[in-house]
Amino acid sequence: MILDEGFLRKLEQLSLVAARVRPGQTVGERRSTKRGTSVEFADYRDYVQGDDLRRVDWNIYARLERPYVKLFEEEEDLAVHVLLDSSGSMDWGEGAGETERHGDGETEGQGGEGNKWVYARQLAAALGYVALISGDRLAVACLQSRISSLQFGPVRGRGHALRLFEWLESLEAEGTTDLNAALRACAISGGRAGLVILISDLFSPAGYVEGLTALAARGHEVAVVHVLSPDEVEPPLGGDLRLLDVETGDPQEVTIDGGVRTLYRRRLEDWRDEIRATCRARNAHYIPVTTDTPYDRVMLYDLRREGVAR
Repeated sequence: MILDEGFLRKLEQLSLVAARVRPGQTVGERRSTKRGTSVEFADYRDYVQGDDLRRVDWNIYARLERPYVKLFEEEEDLAVHVLLDSSGSMDWGEGAGETERHGDGETEGQGGEGNKWVYARQLAAALGYVALISGDRLAVACLQSRISSLQFGPVRGRGHALRLFEWLESLEAEGTTDLNAALRACAISGGRAGLVILISDLFSPAGYVEGLTALAARGHEVAVVHVLSPDEVEPPLGGDLRLLDVETGDPQEVTIDGGVRTLYRRRLEDWRDEIRATCRARNAHYIPVTTDTPYDRVMLYDLRREGVAR
């Protein structure tokens, strides 16, 4: 299975969070900021003409001789949209997802030795599982030219978890993805506004900014999980090389020495800072990760720190 049972048990303590929970179509398992008529007491307010007399707290009225109406928390589901970049550049790096056994007998989810596609699908599986066990409405889209035929959901409920895992395991990363076009399409046809989590290396010649803008304008709260492999952060290369683009096959002649490595690291940090600023300007969350980071750390620490999970 794409995730081990020990990690799944850890995920059951999590839920996904949007700063403003959007109204759901059915009653879910999370509290809304909207006052409703469920059994969870929230607060009192003064009675005004036209209020339902059944909501008046008569005990308070007997003590204070003033009528107060009881307010309750209404519980609603959250629409969770997981967008998985499946372009050829995502299938980069060696190794596969592993687990590491510790002395206390617990297993800890690990990233691969570098494969972004394995890692990205594990994160998508973990996010989807958290949404399903929380009663949220989950939809997962695989971003490539055939996006209309590569979607899972929308579904709700723990019973769909195994089918989600099997669907993710069947996917392949190939070709190119125009992230701007794919994200705009999701903004237009992605259903009810909610929490959108994009998992991508953001290697898209056409860019991604317009797509993020479209999602934010649609009312979605957006989180970008930016996945790179360790050898993309610190390339183990040197000398005169002929590099090939993994998506297009286009060649590039380069000479790599110490100065080029320093320039590469600086430009990588500048790129990440630019992405962070782009996300901040759209009230989006930015979570940069490398595939040697245990994915349970991403789920249980990084997403919590960024306010995407609790």
